[in-house]
Amino acid sequence: MTITLDIRPEVHAEIGRQAAARGCAIEAIAATLLEEAVRLPAIPASKTPAGDMVELFAPLRGLNINFERERDPGRDIQL
Repeated sequence: MTITLDIRPEVHAEIGRQAAARGCAIEAIAATLLEEAVRLPAIPASKTPAGDMVELFAPLRGLNINFERERDPGRDIQL
């Protein structure tokens, strides 16, 4: 996204000094300042998939959810 801002020359000069001190572009410093001003939440790192069923359902522990299957085998099979 492109945004055009009218800022005072002193502000532009200070952003330029900060960018030069960090070795990056003025646009990067300006974008960082805007993100800090609106307090965006950090982007979460991608999670690895669960290794097994216990790990997958770990967040549900303590909710007293019964995951046992029915003991009834169903109808009889005639061979």
